[in-house]
Amino acid sequence: MQTRFRKLSIMMFLALASCSFSNGVFAFPHRSSAKDSTSYYVDATSGNDADSGTAPLKAWKTLANVNATTFRPGDAILLKAGSVWDGQLWPKGSGEEGRPIRLGKYGDGAKPLIQANGKFEDAVLLKNQEQWELEDLEVTNKGTTNATRRGVHLALEDFGDAHHLVVRRMTIHDVNGRDGAKDNGGITFTVDGERKPSRFVDLLIEDNTLHHVDRNGISSWSDRWERAKWYPSLGVAVRGNRLEDIGGDGIMIAVTDGAVIERNVVGKANQRSEGYNIAIWTWSADNSIIQYNEAWGTKGERDGEGFDSDWNSRNTLIQYNYSHDNEGGFLLICNEGGHDPSESVGNVGTTVRYNISQNDRNRGIALAGPVKDTAIYNNTIYVGVGTRSDAVLFTDWDGWPQNTGVFNNIFYAAGESRIGHAVARSKTNGHHTSAVGFGESRETRFEANVYFGEIEKVDDPQALTANPEFMAAPQAPVERERLRGFALKNTSKARGSGQPLPENGGKDFFGAPLAACTKPDRGAVQSGRCDTR
Repeated sequence: MQTRFRKLSIMMFLALASCSFSNGVFAFPHRSSAKDSTSYYVDATSGNDADSGTAPLKAWKTLANVNATTFRPGDAILLKAGSVWDGQLWPKGSGEEGRPIRLGKYGDGAKPLIQANGKFEDAVLLKNQEQWELEDLEVTNKGTTNATRRGVHLALEDFGDAHHLVVRRMTIHDVNGRDGAKDNGGITFTVDGERKPSRFVDLLIEDNTLHHVDRNGISSWSDRWERAKWYPSLGVAVRGNRLEDIGGDGIMIAVTDGAVIERNVVGKANQRSEGYNIAIWTWSADNSIIQYNEAWGTKGERDGEGFDSDWNSRNTLIQYNYSHDNEGGFLLICNEGGHDPSESVGNVGTTVRYNISQNDRNRGIALAGPVKDTAIYNNTIYVGVGTRSDAVLFTDWDGWPQNTGVFNNIFYAAGESRIGHAVARSKTNGHHTSAVGFGESRETRFEANVYFGEIEKVDDPQALTANPEFMAAPQAPVERERLRGFALKNTSKARGSGQPLPENGGKDFFGAPLAACTKPDRGAVQSGRCDTR
């Protein structure tokens, strides 16, 4: 965690700069000259590359014509359902505003399959192109050994702003990328803007399914991460994706401003990596919103959390998420101290609210390094039977957390827990040894939280140590709707006894209104009617 990006940033830049995105110089024998848009069809079984490709009965057969064509705004490339191609898919050209180029399928049946077989770094590639929508393909890229590989790669190199790129409803699996860099795996968007600042503007990655990919599932990288030359991508949304069995990070979004990561499910991240990995997180990113996601089964304690607000980031909002059975815990908020402001502004202003953590192990919420102005309120953290966990853990990373507020949360320990600070950490597996208290953290306030079970707590005005009385006993991991068992019974002392907050997000975990609530419930679920008197 603490040193991975300082080491990786140079390595990743060199890797990106040396990547070969093609097998040589392409000639472009085909070009649509019509003023209006054209649809091109490709049929791996019945097509013929000598035909025009402009009708299903005149479909091309291989990817050669597609890769050799510069398409025009409004064009469509349609691959026949059930077709299979070996090799790389890299169509050329760009659309224009309101007239993107669409790459998808036609006909009934299985998604068209592009299998690069490890012979290309990128099975599907767009480089220095914009105004594209990629949809409804199956993609694999498995070689005999691990190497730099990707399923879908959107790449910019000294391009400037690339507008409107969509990757939607893809099925990507069996990509055996290398563990040594985070810029490879399932879906990757990268920026090399050394000579010309470059970024993505209006990028949507939506409703894709990824499984068994390495290193990362959905990830990004930009060499414009330092604050002195920061040039973040804008309008990035990663929404509705399902990922499982990921070698390293599930979803990692870097160098963005205003990114939204929502309604994704990431299961079993960090399965095959020797590095530090998390299910869903942001890095060098301002104003990120991480909401309505589920993260489960992340392996290990380096890092091993479900979620993370990381280094060089401001105003990250983490809300309405469901985290369970992650070995490293629910959430990491971290920043390495000692950096010049021209490189990093630190981690400032993270807000964590209305999340549910169930049976996460070892750590609930970890604050590492001199993170500042963190607000953690109205979360429910349930430590399962037989589990030992620090519900909140403060740690040193060239500095300690400063100005942390922890309000209205429920810490329920069916196992063993504490509010603590790290006194040592294993270099082998990342496990912390802890003691009760805040360590050297400064300006730390715990108010109006619930502590129930075998839990070592800290000084907390309005602390409640009674059973919060959930409506139903927490069970094994369940679908989101069944988490209503974490609502509070009418007799619960946690109902209507929370501290009012001037900005509470307006709704609870399930969407119950909270505006102007003067007597909120404690925990992630507003069980009673919100008193606004």
